[in-house]
Amino acid sequence: MSTLFEPYTLRALTIPNRVWMAPMCQYSAAPDGPEAGVPHDWHFAHYAARATGGTGLIVVEATAVSPEGRISPYDLGIWNDTQAEAFRRITRFLATQGTVPAIQLAHAGRKAATGRPWKGGAPLGPHDRAWQPVAPSAVPFSERHQVPDELSTEQIREIVGHFRAAARRALAAGFEVAEIHGAHGYLINEFLSPHSNHRTDAYGGSYENRTRFAFEVVDAVREEWPDDKPLFFRVSATDWLDADGWTPDDTVRLAAGLHARGIDLLDVSTGGNSPGVRIPTGPGYQVPFAARVRQETPMPVAAVGLITDAGQAEKILANGEADAVLLGRELLRNPSWARQAARELDARVRVPDQYHLSRSPWRATGTSR
Repeated sequence: MSTLFEPYTLRALTIPNRVWMAPMCQYSAAPDGPEAGVPHDWHFAHYAARATGGTGLIVVEATAVSPEGRISPYDLGIWNDTQAEAFRRITRFLATQGTVPAIQLAHAGRKAATGRPWKGGAPLGPHDRAWQPVAPSAVPFSERHQVPDELSTEQIREIVGHFRAAARRALAAGFEVAEIHGAHGYLINEFLSPHSNHRTDAYGGSYENRTRFAFEVVDAVREEWPDDKPLFFRVSATDWLDADGWTPDDTVRLAAGLHARGIDLLDVSTGGNSPGVRIPTGPGYQVPFAARVRQETPMPVAAVGLITDAGQAEKILANGEADAVLLGRELLRNPSWARQAARELDARVRVPDQYHLSRSPWRATGTSR
């Protein structure tokens, strides 16, 4: 029996397998006007392909809770009802394939207002639809980036409200799981790390103060998110800095606190809060961070980071290092990775019946074909 293709239950939700798609920005939404941040045909085709490929859960890319929270002008958003309604086309189709639709709620903080990666990803100038980034402290991400405005306590409360409203819209849009983006040097991660948080008020300094904003966002989203639906949190387990950064010890401590506040699973990544750091990448290089959280706290975890083949993914789960795996670039290369993995592992999977979707989205089969 393949662990990778065992169902996984969180709260009242059962996910059909442990092959999950990590959130990956597509930078393909309209940048302005009434269609700004609205998912369209590209997004539908992109996510639909991975759903028909057998992926058990798909986390839609970082979706901004406000216009200023976008990484680029081309990011998806969920700050208005037009965006939420457009997502329903995607969530409905994913559900017909038995795939659980999830969404990552995000604010880019000091890394906002940049261009598309394939055009260099540089910070935008005043004539390129730029806006003023905000952050816990007036410390730019790099020499190229704008100096962000330091958030006031009133502005912090407003952003917490944006996350709350985004969760409400995500629920109306048909998502079954929400994930709060607390990783990769974006706003919540910026508050967590002493590398980017130089505040001296109630939101800076001590561990308790630096985690305050994250916990306030979690509390607000959990209040809106139904008790029977899971809530995830994505964390960068380390800044990969020798000193004055967020550490694996901090992550273990945070995981316990998040679990007590109603987070159901920690999506464990690393890095992104400091440019130029040396990261020892390799197959599964971030898995040990997930494993440590799973071993030392009651928090379930998903592992991510250069997980590319079925045997590797199966071993991670069978060894108890994670409860699920999140695939990124490998699912971009191969939308049907899950079906291929099932064949390799001789696993039983469930294949959508294209002729009886109105009655039942699934029919049981043996190994995938």
